[in-house]
Amino acid sequence: MSTTTEPTIALDFTTFFNVIDGRASVTLGKTRRAINPSTLEANPEVPLSMLGDVNRAVDVAQKAVPLWAAVPWNERAGAVRRFADAIEAEAADFAKLIVMQQGKPPMWAHHEISIAVRWLREFCNMSPPGAVIEDTKECKVTTRYTPLGVVVGIVPWNFSIQLACAKIAPALLTGNAFIWKPSPHAPYCSLKIAELGSRIFPAGVLQALSGDDNIGRWLTQHPAVNMVSFTGSVGVGKQIMESCSKTLKRVTLELGGNDAAIVCADVDPALVASKIGLIAFANCGQICIAVKRVYVHELVYDSVLAALVAYAQDLKVGLDADSFLGPLSNQAQYERVKDLLADIKQTGLVVATGSTEPLPDKIGYFLAPTIIDNPLDDARIVVEEQFGPVLPVMKWSDEHDVIKRANATELGLGASVWSRDLSQADRMASQLQAGNIWVNCHAEMKPSTPFAGHKQSGLGVEMGDDGLKAYCNVQSVWNKPA
Repeated sequence: MSTTTEPTIALDFTTFFNVIDGRASVTLGKTRRAINPSTLEANPEVPLSMLGDVNRAVDVAQKAVPLWAAVPWNERAGAVRRFADAIEAEAADFAKLIVMQQGKPPMWAHHEISIAVRWLREFCNMSPPGAVIEDTKECKVTTRYTPLGVVVGIVPWNFSIQLACAKIAPALLTGNAFIWKPSPHAPYCSLKIAELGSRIFPAGVLQALSGDDNIGRWLTQHPAVNMVSFTGSVGVGKQIMESCSKTLKRVTLELGGNDAAIVCADVDPALVASKIGLIAFANCGQICIAVKRVYVHELVYDSVLAALVAYAQDLKVGLDADSFLGPLSNQAQYERVKDLLADIKQTGLVVATGSTEPLPDKIGYFLAPTIIDNPLDDARIVVEEQFGPVLPVMKWSDEHDVIKRANATELGLGASVWSRDLSQADRMASQLQAGNIWVNCHAEMKPSTPFAGHKQSGLGVEMGDDGLKAYCNVQSVWNKPA
């Protein structure tokens, strides 16, 4: 199977189609339009795929798997690298689509594309999984990993390209065929990148289907799909796991988070506030591993809160070149965060900066970066994952108590400790119940490092060697002399 096809014709960024069997494909069904969250105007038409589109894509993927799996790892990695190069060459146009579909300000849209390209390349630096367990005259025992087959990636709207590339690269490197199901809210950039990929990879290796939630159900129930990799909400993750259980297909779930940041008494308030504020308000707070709760030692609470307030007040809202916050990405999320803000107002919580009301001078789903001063632990803004630009900041004084408070959630995606005393930070971090722990940083990720959630934040592992293995069947091979 050749992996040397190169893109030759410029992409048309005004029309959008499914990608099936190595080419842009007209859906068997109708079309639909997503909404631009900054203008509330309808974006261009995209396919509303039907069951026949799903069946066709799965059938093509099944046929592609054995041919693609037979291609040596280094050649598959070479194709993924060319894919990264091709995306990078069209980065400016892809970034414009992200601004249009998801509302990221330009600097963050370009940042997402650059991270996606870098991750594709870094995955290619990894080695095929496998190990020698025993090697003696009597017996050699090894493990090897073979592709599962047809993999479906269900990708959310908040980082539609970056998160997709974190699934595409390991799936294709390990010899699988990949069907990309983008969010109905943000399909445009995904379809175009998949179309670009169809010029790099053999037919059927990388496909994309646009549509509504029916596609997810059809794909997860399809008997010829071997794995589903999902990033999204806890509720939908549970539905996918139930659906996959009917055919015992593999499933990886990266779900919600309510990440706590614990700030100790010895920090530099301004420095810590700038770092926490960055990851709390980036992408309008719509990041699974954003800081969602901040616990600050009472000795530095006032100074850290003041620094966070100053940081938030300096953030520019809009879609200009220097804007930091765009709109919430869709109406459903906008209404959810507005409901939390209404609860904050109704329960009389103290707003340190920002507003419980929408911005009056904006058309789209814009909200001001808002900080809540020392709410009770049972306040909704503390208990629930807000996924928006609203940050609760609370006091603490006792180390044992604050760790208990940080762990008092059904979610466990990430958590961080901020302290100059690294022994204290390590002691506290070792007690936090989350899959990703950071000291004096937060939300750091890279392809070589496993990414997983504890409790209801997920099942299985993405990235790292364990992430590669998640896309494979393991074989133990016993070899003895005749």
